[in-house]
Amino acid sequence: MKLARGQRVPPEIPTASMADIAFLLIVFFLVTTTMNQDKGLSLHLPPIGESKEVKEKNVCNIWINASDEIAFFESDQLSVVAFDQLRSQIEQRLAANDKLIISLKAERGATYRMFVSVLDELKLSGAQRISIAEPEQ
Repeated sequence: MKLARGQRVPPEIPTASMADIAFLLIVFFLVTTTMNQDKGLSLHLPPIGESKEVKEKNVCNIWINASDEIAFFESDQLSVVAFDQLRSQIEQRLAANDKLIISLKAERGATYRMFVSVLDELKLSGAQRISIAEPEQ
């Protein structure tokens, strides 16, 4: 069949393999994409059911109240400490007692930011044994 001089066939893009190409691109991006892993607090929890008796002199209770104030609870007394002095206070207590366990307790109204900041200070001060206590209902 011959076409007349003025008649031209319009150019076409072949669409028969478009679906194949689309699926190959989807598979490529799924395989090559990496997701960022969220970084959180690394806490090692003891096995379930394990409990030990600890002498009261080997426990340091730290309490964060609803207005984000930090206090040490010692011998039935609360002593408030500033956040910037927390690390030095913990380092002194750890130097005096190498078996010290730090019990951290936050009131329900305390902010998460303060809780994490105190936990970071405890880790930076060299505390190895940290217990996170549940708030009272």
